[in-house]
Amino acid sequence: MTSNYEIKRVSLNNLQDLQKISRLTFAQTFGAENSEADLNKYLDEAYASEKLTQEIENPNSEFYFIKVDNEVAGYLKVNEFDAQTEEVDPDALEIERIYLDNKFQHQGLGLALIQLAEKIAHDKNKKKMWLGVWEKNYNAQKFYEKDGFKRFSEHTFVVGNDKQTDYILVKTLV
Repeated sequence: MTSNYEIKRVSLNNLQDLQKISRLTFAQTFGAENSEADLNKYLDEAYASEKLTQEIENPNSEFYFIKVDNEVAGYLKVNEFDAQTEEVDPDALEIERIYLDNKFQHQGLGLALIQLAEKIAHDKNKKKMWLGVWEKNYNAQKFYEKDGFKRFSEHTFVVGNDKQTDYILVKTLV
């Protein structure tokens, strides 16, 4: 595990950095499995400045960067209440996005972000955490399973014009 990292809350001042890491990590994770047209359509819509500004300003959403040597290595987005993308459980915190730049993977940074999400959930007195993971993202599924997440249901996630299946995973907090 890399020990020289820091986690910082994202503000509107970080919009360009958030947009850059969001586009990079989504493309790294899903680019090979999607058409260029679908991928570009998704990136342009999901990470448009106006949309990210609204998300950052939403009081029920929080973004965090994880930085290594002052470089943004990845980020986390959590949601509660009406900011959640699905109605899974009113007592749950959603991990909507958790992404790392490929060059920072397998260094314990993903675990650090999951642990941060769990701390936030505990601080907000949530009983569960949940997230959606693409049915073909086997590495992520194994990572979450190891951390105690269990498959609960599934939903459709659209990339461009391509309808895909995400599994909804839930972790009960102690």
